[in-house]
Amino acid sequence: MQGQTLDPKLLKSKPHFEILDGLRGLAAVVVVIFHFMEIVITDFSKNFISHGYLAVDFFFCLSGFVIAYAYDNRIAGMGLKTFIKLRLIRLHPLVIIGSILGLLTFLFDPYSNLFAVYGFKETALIFITSFLLIPYPVVAERYFNLFNLNAPSWSLFWEYVANLAYAMVLFKATKKMLTPLLLIAAACLFYVSYSSGHLLGGWSGETFFDGLARISFSFLMGMLIFRSNWIIKNKLGLLGMSALLLIAFLTPYSPQWNWLVDFIIVTIYFPLLVSLGAGASLASKHDKINKFSGDISYPLYMTHYPFMWVFANYVTVKTPSIHELYWVIPVSLLLLIGLAYLVFRVLDFPIRSYLTDKLKASAR
Repeated sequence: MQGQTLDPKLLKSKPHFEILDGLRGLAAVVVVIFHFMEIVITDFSKNFISHGYLAVDFFFCLSGFVIAYAYDNRIAGMGLKTFIKLRLIRLHPLVIIGSILGLLTFLFDPYSNLFAVYGFKETALIFITSFLLIPYPVVAERYFNLFNLNAPSWSLFWEYVANLAYAMVLFKATKKMLTPLLLIAAACLFYVSYSSGHLLGGWSGETFFDGLARISFSFLMGMLIFRSNWIIKNKLGLLGMSALLLIAFLTPYSPQWNWLVDFIIVTIYFPLLVSLGAGASLASKHDKINKFSGDISYPLYMTHYPFMWVFANYVTVKTPSIHELYWVIPVSLLLLIGLAYLVFRVLDFPIRSYLTDKLKASAR
């Protein structure tokens, strides 16, 4: 199947659902703002973007939809090995780039010296496990994140698990088979949300399996949306869809009912948005901002958090005033977006293009 017998047409990317790309970028920006705000305001009920953490569940649902759309009719022809290569080319360069940035901030954070605590051997192991995407929650000063150098990698770990499950089993599953799996996943998600009071877990050793519950439901739901053709044609456009997505993240946090709010947003509202986003048309005047949003979405998500540790230590050591944070956070956000675009243009896109061309050449 691989090598000379692989049809190069199977490696050709399909056209994107443009507005879904733009929404992914908006969600990535929300994640960054949320991470800034949770450091400054630890009481979520006082945080204006308190549900920003649910952007990850939106990503998971989008992923299930896009993977089913992109590979359902060609994975049998390309085989498991080629599918894995394609997903590694798409995802792993930024895992490595994020790990390198994480190592640099680990070593040169002006407000802390974790290297003195963990030493060369442990730091090297932390770095190796990070770029190989092996969970290693050992840094107590970083709340035992699964990935101590680049915390968001936890969701990439589960993304890889879901991709493997798709390539080995799920691509063969009919809609009738997906439905009971989805119901089981929903029950697990309900339990996690109710018992924890939220769907914020998955990033630490203690909440490891919360991540499995979160991706299981949303990835399967995304697949089912595509396979059932639950695409709702509409004229909301980029601005209308962006407003609807922001509603989820700006929903006030209620300690008493948050478990139910999170569950409803993830199981009902996000799938609805994916259906609407796939059916929405992009106005030509929004082409550039939508493309920019899509381009920076994954790089921003995977490069911002190393600097969040620096920001958190800055807040602890310097105890800046609210007036100082009023300009520090917006300027930092713009710099991180600029860095993400630079990484996309200079590293991520060229590396992926080179590796994809090499894969296509080997298939001829």
